[in-house]
Amino acid sequence: MLFLRQNIINMLKLNVRDETSRLRAVVLGTAESCGPIPRIEEAYDPKSVEHIKLGTYPLEKDMIAEMEALNAVFEKYNVKVYRPSVIKDYNQIFSRDIAFVIEDKLIISNILPDRENEIEAIQYIIDEIDPVKVIEASDDIHFEGGDVMLWGNYIFIGTYKGNDYSEIITARTNMKGVNFIKELFPNKIVKEFDLVKSNTIANENALHLDCCFQPVGKDKAIIHKEGFRDEKDYKYLVDLFGMENLFHITKDEMYQMFSNVFSISNEVVVSEKNFTRLNNWLRQQGFTVEEVPYAEISKQEGLLRCSTMPLIRD
Repeated sequence: MLFLRQNIINMLKLNVRDETSRLRAVVLGTAESCGPIPRIEEAYDPKSVEHIKLGTYPLEKDMIAEMEALNAVFEKYNVKVYRPSVIKDYNQIFSRDIAFVIEDKLIISNILPDRENEIEAIQYIIDEIDPVKVIEASDDIHFEGGDVMLWGNYIFIGTYKGNDYSEIITARTNMKGVNFIKELFPNKIVKEFDLVKSNTIANENALHLDCCFQPVGKDKAIIHKEGFRDEKDYKYLVDLFGMENLFHITKDEMYQMFSNVFSISNEVVVSEKNFTRLNNWLRQQGFTVEEVPYAEISKQEGLLRCSTMPLIRD
């Protein structure tokens, strides 16, 4: 009985209720042993394809250095950092995709079949969580963490409502996934957003919701209007946040992943060092901006939020 009680005490107590409260624990992906440059037919997104064709696909050593720069920022703010176990020749950078926390529950994503081994690399973390709090869905229910965003009483979810969903490799969350989250959190306002998708044109593809929208601080957000298939979805966010609190990014800035920054707190935002226009605006709004190099990782159509999975926020 004492052993059981001690195990319960030592369980990891998950808590994530928004995108910006003070971060205490996070899973940061790894670029170690991420494998050879993929063939075009092996790529999951048009931006990766573009760089494979150009011969500019990122090198492992450069991506490791970028992730260590982010890790150093977490150390500066005394954030507990978990890393996946390294799987040989396997891309494990984007930990956001494989699972996500809502309140005190860890929800395991149904991701692309080629990536399903990634969850094994964080099994040691899952083993620290009360099994009752670990949620899995049937195979026909699709969602990835980049499409799921928490904001107080709201859960925002990116999806794709086109009839060709099954043919669009960049469509990662379906309406079954949206409805699953609605049923799991009946007291929340769950709002889905129909996102623009393209298998072939990177600057016309919002891979996840965090590729075209993300809240920062207590009442502000970064947004790309053209990332939404239905203008009503864009207007919903304008009405909710207020036009004066939105930083609008261009198509090229969406391509560069401007909206995929990461918040350590309501006051501190980690951003890519080359995002000059955004970083200046953030500082004008009173934020502390921690700049890191992440341009190589961005060539795989993911950035800071994509490579992090918060486990505990205040």
